[in-house]
Amino acid sequence: MTKVLKWGILGTGSIASKFTGDLPFSSSGQAYAVGSRTKESAEKFAAKFGIPKAYGSYEELANDPEVDAIYVATPHPYHKDNTLACLRAGKAVLCEKPFTINAGELEEVISYARENKLFLMEGMWTRLLPAVVQVKQWLKEGRIGDVLHVDADFGFRTGFNPASRLFDPNLGGGALLDVGIYPVSFASMIFGSKPQSLASTAFLGETGVDEQFTLLLSYEGGKTASLSGAVRLGLRNDAYIYGTEGSIHVPSFFNAHSAALYQNGEAVETFTDDRTSLGYHYEADEVARCLEEGLLESDAITLDESLAIMKLLDEARQQWGLQYPMES
Repeated sequence: MTKVLKWGILGTGSIASKFTGDLPFSSSGQAYAVGSRTKESAEKFAAKFGIPKAYGSYEELANDPEVDAIYVATPHPYHKDNTLACLRAGKAVLCEKPFTINAGELEEVISYARENKLFLMEGMWTRLLPAVVQVKQWLKEGRIGDVLHVDADFGFRTGFNPASRLFDPNLGGGALLDVGIYPVSFASMIFGSKPQSLASTAFLGETGVDEQFTLLLSYEGGKTASLSGAVRLGLRNDAYIYGTEGSIHVPSFFNAHSAALYQNGEAVETFTDDRTSLGYHYEADEVARCLEEGLLESDAITLDESLAIMKLLDEARQQWGLQYPMES
């Protein structure tokens, strides 16, 4: 990387802190500016992370000519408008997952980026983690034969707070869009993003959002994926991939530090990532790589795949009768 990529951070919440805190581990970029809805919040965030510029509006951040790329880290109901504002300012954008609330919003964002030849990527950081990259290599080498089943879940138990983003329908609350996108994206990475059928069930809690769910996806050739997520129930948070000649286990797959390859019930190879970072810097470096090579999207997760995944999430919510207020 010949040029240091100057990142703008749009938002000052928890996920913005995680991404920005990992940028010092990046080989390609640095946090250059931050934008928030208030100057006070931006300045506090900038002081915490040693960021040179702090703006009291998202518009000022997007229009800073020195900023090369922007990480959109606001709650997902605002992703479409925030991302479009950055694209309209001519910026490359890495948008935190889920990309948007629904596929219709995402189609609008993707269309603008493609029409104007601007880089755009969903922040599905799990795809770039070294352990997950190793899993993809094992699968490419055919180490477990024909892959026929994926079992993955991500869930935690949190206290009920109807005003929090996890439970408030006005903030796109629920397990599916918060943690559920991880197992869905993981299955998409292995089997592709367009299953032949989807069967699902969910428990909609007091505020009307999904507190837990399970999806069963069926693919061509008898391949299946069983995927679950929850915000009021602790799950294993592991991923298992089963093939005709073995299996792969990825503990805590969403932030994976290791993976194990099994044949005949015995671990024959393990991979361990001893990183001290959270792992968000890998997606930052992927953006930098793409920009340096003149690419408008990443093959780690293409825009078409992100859109297909969003359509799948829409279909699941439709089965449950879950529609957000901003969609009516």
